[in-house]
Amino acid sequence: MRRSYRFRLRPTAKQHLALGQCLDAHRDLYNAALQERRDAYERVVRRSPRYFGPDRPKGPVSYNSQSAQLRAIREARPDICVWSFSSEQATLRRLNRAFDAFFRRFRSGETPGYPRFKAAHRFDSVEWPRDGDGCRWHPEVGRVYLQGVGHVKTTVHRAIEGRVKTISVKREGRRWFLILSCDDVPLRPLAPTGAVIGIDVGVVSFATTSDGDRIDPPRFASREADRVARAQRSLQAKKRGSNRRRAARETVARRHRSVANRRRDFHHQVAARLVREYDILCVEDLRITNMTRRTKPKVVAQRPGQFLPNGGRAKSGLNRSITDAGWAHFRSILDTKAEEAGRTVIAVNPRHTSQTCHNCGHVDSGNRVTQAEFCCLCCEHTSHADINAARNILGAGLALLAAEQAPERSWRLRAAREVTWNQWSTKSRCQGHLIRGRIGAGTAGWPTAGRPPTARPGGTDRPGDWPPGP
Repeated sequence: MRRSYRFRLRPTAKQHLALGQCLDAHRDLYNAALQERRDAYERVVRRSPRYFGPDRPKGPVSYNSQSAQLRAIREARPDICVWSFSSEQATLRRLNRAFDAFFRRFRSGETPGYPRFKAAHRFDSVEWPRDGDGCRWHPEVGRVYLQGVGHVKTTVHRAIEGRVKTISVKREGRRWFLILSCDDVPLRPLAPTGAVIGIDVGVVSFATTSDGDRIDPPRFASREADRVARAQRSLQAKKRGSNRRRAARETVARRHRSVANRRRDFHHQVAARLVREYDILCVEDLRITNMTRRTKPKVVAQRPGQFLPNGGRAKSGLNRSITDAGWAHFRSILDTKAEEAGRTVIAVNPRHTSQTCHNCGHVDSGNRVTQAEFCCLCCEHTSHADINAARNILGAGLALLAAEQAPERSWRLRAAREVTWNQWSTKSRCQGHLIRGRIGAGTAGWPTAGRPPTARPGGTDRPGDWPPGP
């Protein structure tokens, strides 16, 4: 298991200055490498696609070609030669990963996001790819050696397990942190409890479980919105490039970090409690980026340049609430803790989980009467809407788990993943049994075409038909 440990560094005044100079040198190298790639593109591609002059580079500018120039750069620049050769190679690899991500997004049709030059306040970390090459971690004395900086005291508040793979130093304001990435970290499985749970996340309630428990959202960003807004207004009033503007920017960053730290602590506490109490956790596989996307404008056809109300103001408030909750960060922490404890996390397609009746399986948007009230139009079952959705998530997760645990019936899992909820909208009995995790429970099979089975008219099934027996 791969795991990272984060500790606070306690550098002296000279070491504090040296760490800042280390970041500046690596930032200059990053920006120079980026400029070389931009110049090569301008010279070879944009200005003359068929250019074969003497100034044309022999090959494309890549990590290998730029890394081969490091030795000459270190000889010409004494300020670059002070630092580790391996950390500078890691900085070039960082730029190469940025270009790889840029081309990947470009090919997939996403917003490309061309790599940008890094200002002094946008380059805050340096990585050493191997312990012992320009750096050395000394756990017995709680210090880390960094080439050009020296032995820096570290506050080690927890034991480190595994083998230290990479060492990184990160700056947050005026604080410095050490990040140790370790391999072969042993698992610490917890005793099985035999309990399973479905978790439905939301804005009104941060998380609602299938057992009926509700966790209220702390809304840290909303509570600190006024203080952050005052700091941002003060920042805008300062002259660019002045010391006061730099101090105001640090104030804004400090208040944002305070919100992020409290939110992270809240996520750790909730995830630790859930992992400690349950063996199987079923969660929604949400697409946060799509959920927080801004609404499209409604243009008046007869009057170009004029727009109709599109609910953008309400959507922006919903987006702030979603980002304040931090569902994606909570899911990441939950997955990590579950892996370490030997628990199982199952991601479920969230489609129609809030519109499906847990009692009969009927799907209808009218079942959701209000934000909190759920009343089935078919069987008149009433429940809290979030609790009903959490139970649907639990049933769908157990169904997927049951299909994965039956290798000889793996085709059932494929069929369960391919069939959409819309195909089940008129087959309430089929839905109810599927949601309750009864896939693979009997001997009756799915149709060979991979479509969901149909219930007999009148609600009666002949022997051998769906649904299978318990």
